[in-house]
Amino acid sequence: MCTPLRLGIAGLGTVGVGVLRIVQRQAALLSARTGREITISAVSARSRDRDRGVRISDYAWEDDPVALARRDDVDVFVELMGGSDGPSKAATEAAIAAGKDVVTANKALLAMHGQALAEAAEAADVSIRYEAGVAGGIPCIKALGESLAGNEITRVMGVMNGTCNYILTRMQDAGLDYQTVFAECEELGYLEADPTLDVGGIDAGHKLALLVSLAFGTRVDYGALQIEGIEKITITDIEQASDMGYRIKLLGVAQKTGRGIDARMSPCLVPALSPLGQLEGPMNMIVFEGDSIGQVVLRGAGAGEGPTASAVLGDICDLARGHRQPIFGIPSSDLVPGERAARSAPAPYYMRMELADKPGALAKIATVLGDAGVSIDRMRQYGHESATAPVLIVTHKVQSDDLVRAVEAMESTGVLASAPVAIRIEEV
Repeated sequence: MCTPLRLGIAGLGTVGVGVLRIVQRQAALLSARTGREITISAVSARSRDRDRGVRISDYAWEDDPVALARRDDVDVFVELMGGSDGPSKAATEAAIAAGKDVVTANKALLAMHGQALAEAAEAADVSIRYEAGVAGGIPCIKALGESLAGNEITRVMGVMNGTCNYILTRMQDAGLDYQTVFAECEELGYLEADPTLDVGGIDAGHKLALLVSLAFGTRVDYGALQIEGIEKITITDIEQASDMGYRIKLLGVAQKTGRGIDARMSPCLVPALSPLGQLEGPMNMIVFEGDSIGQVVLRGAGAGEGPTASAVLGDICDLARGHRQPIFGIPSSDLVPGERAARSAPAPYYMRMELADKPGALAKIATVLGDAGVSIDRMRQYGHESATAPVLIVTHKVQSDDLVRAVEAMESTGVLASAPVAIRIEEV
């Protein structure tokens, strides 16, 4: 039997406590599967006296996570504090400088500083593992970096924030408006301390940035993503999209085109009967498309104590077995700057608008769309009792620039009762 692998765990929130529980409960199983005992030397958190429902008295305590990262009796620094800067960044850098491997669930840290951390880790001959940072318990990092390593990845997409998926499916199932469901999530504790990280698409965008780098061999560049949240989605959009055979999801999509990498996190319509369309509640789903494998769909819990701690332990077990690889699949020196596509790939769009109920209104809108090169696939006008008429249009594939130009031109027609809503339809 090899010498024990000794952990230092910084952050004893939901995930950190989950890791402690697994190590304490499954010590024999972990040893049998890795050929090495996995132990905890020391821990660190904001409060030592808080009751976490798990035993911590067996471990040394460090008030400062940087001191924890430098301890001689720590082989792997497990960073579960969160945040792109501050203590998490300082402690991770300290661990690397001290020759420690790092396991983290911190997608924000890697999305913002991934290249620099990868270079530092390789120079120190240590590893950074981050399976828990993307889609919780779903092994998408391992699948992309190892199982699919023989594929040229052509597209990555998925639902990467369980809170947003919960909100959208709750609106769909209960017929509730966005604000009502948002308030429910606040009461249930589903939202981040800063809710815009969830509903604004930022949290999911961090995850997509990491997948883009791993899939396409590019430097992590969160700033290159187009990010849009779900705040503007109404119950009307949900109901009318459903009437047309679609569901609305906050969808991350990245694909390599001849014009560069087209990567965005935004609300999209997907076919109701597709795997993504049928994804309910606070679940995640990641889809990879490769030249040899075709399409692979991974579904599971994207957050929570058990699933995320499970992913952390998976990384720890790999280190215990001696498995090492570059953080983004290839050496950091070989990662290239991602060339951002100037225009998104063409796609059909869903459009909803309220028109003045007067002769020729719909004809004017159709003319504007035609002049902008936007072809109508389907159109539906709903019954109404007011002075305005609700109209729903699904276009054929169109460049987003042409659609924007058409929407701008509609404003001068004099027949709009409210600003049009346009949502991309993603083929899955």
